[in-house]
Amino acid sequence: MKLIVGLGNPGEKYAKVRHNLGWMVLDELVDNWEENKKLKSLIAKKDDLIFAKPLTFMNNSGLAVKALTTYYKLPAVDLIVIHDDLDLMLGQIKVRMGGSAAGHHGVESIISALGTDQFTRVRLGIGNQKSHSGEHQRIHFEAEKFVLEPFEPNELPQVKHMIKQAIKEIHLTCSVK
Repeated sequence: MKLIVGLGNPGEKYAKVRHNLGWMVLDELVDNWEENKKLKSLIAKKDDLIFAKPLTFMNNSGLAVKALTTYYKLPAVDLIVIHDDLDLMLGQIKVRMGGSAAGHHGVESIISALGTDQFTRVRLGIGNQKSHSGEHQRIHFEAEKFVLEPFEPNELPQVKHMIKQAIKEIHLTCSVK
């Protein structure tokens, strides 16, 4: 059994923002969500997979993920977390097991709650010229504000393509049908 968690923030005002890219991916995979207050998440099951969208805010994602892994008795290695990544340019995807949170507060919260970094991350690039310059060197700007902004209209085709690519990665990683 695998647990696939998409990171985001609850509430309509966050639905289309960069920080909710993990939720956007899961919404393409799953149609029917059930709220589970005990697990602090929206949950869906498909075959031997559990999909979850934490209803905690991003910086407290670890609370929900810990509740989920405990309830389903899953080790961290059976966890796949899908999240936005400001360090990657829009459209880039990287999949990796373990490693640091690289400043992503949702991932930091999960590492802290689980006591390990040994889970898979599907990192989805949201960076653009506002957040990068030259050879991906960060320029001064307000990251917290940027991640809570919606994608620009001209970015939407890349976002749709990236979501499709992320779904392919999930299929490869989990054999999702």
